[in-house]
Amino acid sequence: MSILKKVWILAEKQIGLGQLCAGGRQLGEEVSAILWGEKEEADKAIEMGADKVYWLGTLRPETLREDYVETILKLLQEEKPDALLVQPTKRGKLIAGRLAAGLGTSALVDAVEILTDGNKVQIQHMVYGGAAFRTERIQPQTAIITVGTGVFTPLAEDAGRQGSIIKVEFSEPAAKIKLLEKKSKASSEVNLNAAKRVVGIGRGLAQQEDLKMVEELAGLMEAEVGCSRPVAEGMNWLPKERYIGVSGAMLKPDLYLALGISGQVQHMVGVNQAKAIVAINKDKAAPIFSQADYGIVGDFYKILPSLIEKFKAEK
Repeated sequence: MSILKKVWILAEKQIGLGQLCAGGRQLGEEVSAILWGEKEEADKAIEMGADKVYWLGTLRPETLREDYVETILKLLQEEKPDALLVQPTKRGKLIAGRLAAGLGTSALVDAVEILTDGNKVQIQHMVYGGAAFRTERIQPQTAIITVGTGVFTPLAEDAGRQGSIIKVEFSEPAAKIKLLEKKSKASSEVNLNAAKRVVGIGRGLAQQEDLKMVEELAGLMEAEVGCSRPVAEGMNWLPKERYIGVSGAMLKPDLYLALGISGQVQHMVGVNQAKAIVAINKDKAAPIFSQADYGIVGDFYKILPSLIEKFKAEK
């Protein structure tokens, strides 16, 4: 695989910046980051692998990130990078679509694999709810790509790396979005993508209070807790940041322990790159057993207490 000359990244949040920088280093000769935030965050991007940072400064109270589309578009038109890698947040996808429209191209979304051939870019992403993959290729121009979580592994930070920081002046958009109200949202700061071990919980959990038992086991395992979509969006027992699968987190842990998860494809695409999958389910016909490396047919309400005691005894 040949590499591109210039790869840019657009990061809305600090979490995920390291993955994009690693992707840029893998795909391109020169990596440039477009960032909001404090000056220290621009310095951090260079430590993570960026050669150059186009620093947009801190957001003003009345300004949204979407208002910077014309500013970023102008940069892309002037510098003509081969690709722009974007975090797959809701706002990131919105900005990616508008940038692609401004360049007269299409945004390639939720890439799980990115390949380059000369100055051509090819991606794979999931379709039909994760049941299949589709390959898309873009002709020579700036490829706008939202990168699925977990596609790239962050590089070790290097405090000695040198790079340049360019302050970018904000260009007022022709039609600015008016912010009417802000509401704070309780959010989990968990970063499942960085976890080496993950305990996943599904609808086999009878009641929300039983999460304490799952969290105790995860703590003893030095693992994070994730879940299937119904637990996060149907029952609202865990925050959406912990939902694994299509449109959720895509993981590459060393170990994934699935408790009471049936194993539907929409969930399993989020963990199928785990080094080891262990499943506990009382339904011996559950689809997850066909993908698990180790399986236990049984009631995890009876199995977990024994596991917890075993871990405690070895501490």
